[in-house]
Amino acid sequence: MAQAITHPDQMYIEGLAQNNSAIIQSIYKKFVPKVIHYIKNNSGDEDQAQDVVQEVLIVLFDQAKAKKLHLTCPFDAYFFLLCKRKWLNELKKTSNKGVTLDDNFTSNREATDELAAETELFESQQQLFDAMFQKLGEKCQEVLKLSFALKSMEEVAQKLNVTYGYVRKKKSLCTGQLTQWIQESSHFTTLK
Repeated sequence: MAQAITHPDQMYIEGLAQNNSAIIQSIYKKFVPKVIHYIKNNSGDEDQAQDVVQEVLIVLFDQAKAKKLHLTCPFDAYFFLLCKRKWLNELKKTSNKGVTLDDNFTSNREATDELAAETELFESQQQLFDAMFQKLGEKCQEVLKLSFALKSMEEVAQKLNVTYGYVRKKKSLCTGQLTQWIQESSHFTTLK
């Protein structure tokens, strides 16, 4: 299968990753009103709409930072689809009734659906990782956070004022424990 071409709207994803205030303001100005209008017309209010927007932007930010999101469709369609799905899931949680989807808002349904599914999967994986990470001891969390943030294990050892060998071993043990908990989780098999 040929590699999909990245859409010019990838600039919004890159702007989110860099926490670029001009890009974020642009997203709020151009794309958020459509979401608010949709949610207000579908059993929601302004506050609920803002909550959905915030949650979706956090997911997009996380994905952008992890460099796992490459748009192949317009940002508007993708953002709206994610917000719409998030809102419909909220409605499903508060009601036992089925929800009918009207998906005629984008011309590139397959690419958009695929991106949305990837984003939902990423969000679920991130939530599982975060939950298991919180189970780790304070020292493990500190070692892993520093190893994610710093360029080398030597820097981590220096920052913690311990030996390089200790940090390598501790990181290995903590990563092993984290991996084991994630793989043993009942959610893990559904996220593969």
